[in-house]
Amino acid sequence: MTAIPDLSAVELVDAYRRKDLTPLEVTEAVIRHIDAREPALCALWAYDPEAALAAARASTERWAKGAPIGAIDGVPTTIKENIATKGTAVPVGTAATTLVPAPADAPPAARLREAGAVILAKTTMPDYGMLSSGLSSFHKLARNPWDLTKNPGGSSAGAGTAGAAGYGPLHVGTDIGGSVRLPAGWCGLVGHKPSNGRIPIDPAYVGRVAGPMTRTVADTALMMSVMAKPDWRDGMSLPPAEIAWNDLEIGDGIRGLRIGLMMDIGAGQDVDPEVHAAVTAAARAFEAAGAIVTPVSPVLTRDMLDGLDRFWRARAWADVEPLDAATRAKVLPYIYAWAASGAEVSGVEAVRGFNRIMEMKKAAGALFQQVDVVLSPTAPTASYAAEWASPLNDPMRPFEHIGFTVVWNMSENPAVSVNCGFTASGLPIGLQIVGQRFDDLGVLKLARAYEQMRPAQRPWPTFA
Repeated sequence: MTAIPDLSAVELVDAYRRKDLTPLEVTEAVIRHIDAREPALCALWAYDPEAALAAARASTERWAKGAPIGAIDGVPTTIKENIATKGTAVPVGTAATTLVPAPADAPPAARLREAGAVILAKTTMPDYGMLSSGLSSFHKLARNPWDLTKNPGGSSAGAGTAGAAGYGPLHVGTDIGGSVRLPAGWCGLVGHKPSNGRIPIDPAYVGRVAGPMTRTVADTALMMSVMAKPDWRDGMSLPPAEIAWNDLEIGDGIRGLRIGLMMDIGAGQDVDPEVHAAVTAAARAFEAAGAIVTPVSPVLTRDMLDGLDRFWRARAWADVEPLDAATRAKVLPYIYAWAASGAEVSGVEAVRGFNRIMEMKKAAGALFQQVDVVLSPTAPTASYAAEWASPLNDPMRPFEHIGFTVVWNMSENPAVSVNCGFTASGLPIGLQIVGQRFDDLGVLKLARAYEQMRPAQRPWPTFA
């Protein structure tokens, strides 16, 4: 028997429909599971089990009447804390934020709540979401359930931890440079960065998206069916589209597919041998299924990555500079050092850095004239020390690990991370599948096909 906290959302909804389980039974079991594990993992903030139980009771009554209000009615869910939920403050990971209750749900939270999700808690993140780490001046340090000495990644750190630890099946993060895919890859989850605008977000910004983090592609698709709806608050929101999110069968669609295998992104850290071997094996599996797999050249350059870094330093300093000295002192030192260096970036340098985004878009567009899909590592290495801010732990070299992910935020292509193996020490390795702009469903179909092709997965982590 699969323990209740390990059931997928698809399985739970089916169990509710058959009356084998109720949302209240499930939520009670997940809360017990969280209470046993959270002291060691520190994934959650604004955890409200009483509110979750009240929502679960209401959902149980709806299911008893055969009248669920949405596709995920009664499914335990967490939401990253920088996605506003009505009545809860939005610290954005930093002690420098004045805590004020949010007046309304942001679009991803609103869609989840409208569909009946049982919201358990917000999930932790680093200061301003600008680290691939769980390190924060406000939150406790989130840890990776596969190895408590390791980092879950970030900035959707708590979401990665919660997903791997079985805090319910559905989790939503945000991603502007890899913040959904990196923790998904390092925690063994499925993490989808949609085409920009597919899931509206508020506040919106260049490259910023919200995305599902789950244990299965089917659950990710289920979340997309709920969240991928236009919202006026995001000026980059895509128009309405009829997408059969839950139709993940690809049939003979892999045969003849042109897949570009990108093992060198062009800048940043080298790919570790274990990561290289796992991703290459995944590519061979697609080739065996009939795809045409060809190595492709990088789409990123050192100048692009450095230019983006300079722009983001200036952008971060624009947020930190207005704070008084006492408030600035509350910011995580790593982030403050990085942001403060933005004071030295001239306006011309910042504009030139921003323009590198356009170069990334053009390079990605040219590549997709030659291929249908790109496979790559999600990250060049497996996870790293839990207490570190980044794999190199150097605020002057903060982006060396995000080359494989950040380029697709800037080019707006959909990209999903799915587990493709483990290191010798048992840490997950992420495979990234990148598709044509707007073809989110195609990317998820390929991820689902890979789930069925890959070797048997290890059991999800447990500890005493």
